[in-house]
Amino acid sequence: MGDLPGLVVTGASGRMGQTLIRLVQDSGKLRLVGCVERAGSPWVGRDVGEAMGGAALGITVTDDPLEAFAKAQAVVDFTTPAATVEFAALAAQARAVHVIGTTGLEPEHLAKIEAASRHAVIVRAGNMSLGVNLLVRLTQKIAAALDDDWDVEIVEAHHRMKVDAPSGTALMLGAAAAAGRGVSLDDSMVSGRDGITGARERGTIGFSAIRGGDVVGEHDVIFASAGERVVLRHLATDRGIFAKGALRAAVWGQGRKPGHYDMMDVLGI
Repeated sequence: MGDLPGLVVTGASGRMGQTLIRLVQDSGKLRLVGCVERAGSPWVGRDVGEAMGGAALGITVTDDPLEAFAKAQAVVDFTTPAATVEFAALAAQARAVHVIGTTGLEPEHLAKIEAASRHAVIVRAGNMSLGVNLLVRLTQKIAAALDDDWDVEIVEAHHRMKVDAPSGTALMLGAAAAAGRGVSLDDSMVSGRDGITGARERGTIGFSAIRGGDVVGEHDVIFASAGERVVLRHLATDRGIFAKGALRAAVWGQGRKPGHYDMMDVLGI
């Protein structure tokens, strides 16, 4: 185990953090060397296994990411945009692969992440699952094959605790549809219609978000024309698929040249 790349999990107390910690124990390709939580978290100072309600793992949760990253060859990060920007700079200092699953990133966050990628490997994706990334490719190909007579709508559903909308995955799908059409998503995106909106503008890409219960993640890409529709759908029932993809990315990034990669690079599709 000692020769396996060391992994740090940020946001250890969260849903994804705990899923990652459980899965890495059985991965056979990575070893857990650190867990990071925000300052003031009741998990800080505790053994992460015991904090999760199980046996001790010998890893104490810390609120000092620099200390944790110094021991790591990879960092997996499903946290918040502000935290992710901080972690990107620190992971670059440590020359650790930084796998980013954080969503809700704004252009100013992305600019700082891009700067960090000049010094270390960053793998960033709005969704780490194989199925979703295949859906992204299909969306781009279908959008390229159809003209503006076909309206594009993306409908996503997530659990009630999700704080950003549209989801990172929905934005990935929208970007793929825009790329297939040879247009900019920023120029064609319509999100959250309300009130008297008027007729749908030709060539736009619409987004709708549903929040409720414990929905892990559901995404529909709808291509609608007069008399027919094509619907692409992905349903996630276990967030373990995202964690498995993130761990795969952490292994893939070992030995790569510094740069800003995505899951398409990891999966080779």
